[in-house]
Amino acid sequence: MERVSDIRCAVGESPTWSAAESAFYWTDIPAKRVWRLDLSSGATRFWTLDEMAGCVATRAGGGLIAGMETGVFKLDLGDGPAAVARKLATPAVGLGEGMRFNDGRCDRQGRFVAGTMFMDMSANRQVGKLFSYDTARGISAPLVEGLLTQNGTAFSADGRTMYLSDSHPLRRMVWAFDYDIADGVPSNQRVFADLTKEVGRPDGAAVDADGCYWVAGNDGGCLLRFTPDGKLDRRLEVPMKKPSMCSFGGKDLDTMIVTSIPSGKPEDAEWGGAVLLLRPGVKGLAETPFVG
Repeated sequence: MERVSDIRCAVGESPTWSAAESAFYWTDIPAKRVWRLDLSSGATRFWTLDEMAGCVATRAGGGLIAGMETGVFKLDLGDGPAAVARKLATPAVGLGEGMRFNDGRCDRQGRFVAGTMFMDMSANRQVGKLFSYDTARGISAPLVEGLLTQNGTAFSADGRTMYLSDSHPLRRMVWAFDYDIADGVPSNQRVFADLTKEVGRPDGAAVDADGCYWVAGNDGGCLLRFTPDGKLDRRLEVPMKKPSMCSFGGKDLDTMIVTSIPSGKPEDAEWGGAVLLLRPGVKGLAETPFVG
């Protein structure tokens, strides 16, 4: 395991790999920043944003697409210090006061799939929804509704299975869906992993080359790997109490980056909010950039 510089995020989230740049990107949500790590040199830098970005994904033409407070945005990253943001779409429903986008990534066809949440988790409001965005059709009607804290979006290698979690303490559930790759609509929702029987809350996730689903065990200080049939295969301890999301990258897709959130507990003082690189012993799947 290797720590990325001395970076300490308030809420580190949504790491994603850009193969074209050999770099990882991620967001620090309340700090309104997007970070970049050049994997070959170790150099890091950030861009400031006008709104909080809950999730980011790379764009085929360069830059990022992001789910933010008021909608889906195109982010152009120049010399900075601020990113140039252009709003692409706002959901017709799902982004009222106190809401923002949370977790998201592109499906295997290059659509941006992201969900919303009510930011005050203590309110226990089941108003989160999942949406899809592409340039041709714009933003979809809600694909999934009734979420407390939407998280864990990921796709199987063939794109025909979509994973989604709810990381709220009252839910702690991961579901699998059949996913229509032609129209980007999920169906046949079923329980994939019940983390009320495991450690931590199921936060951000990634799928590896074996088809296994890796999910950050927020509050549990671990990453959990589930086989395609939903069996817990491996538990990997990490030094931070609240890992928030993992993602594969590197030349051979054998490096995993893990973001985190400070817990505020004394034992988490050194690693809370840190960003970690590790080699889990398996390779990931290449992320599909947003193709518009």
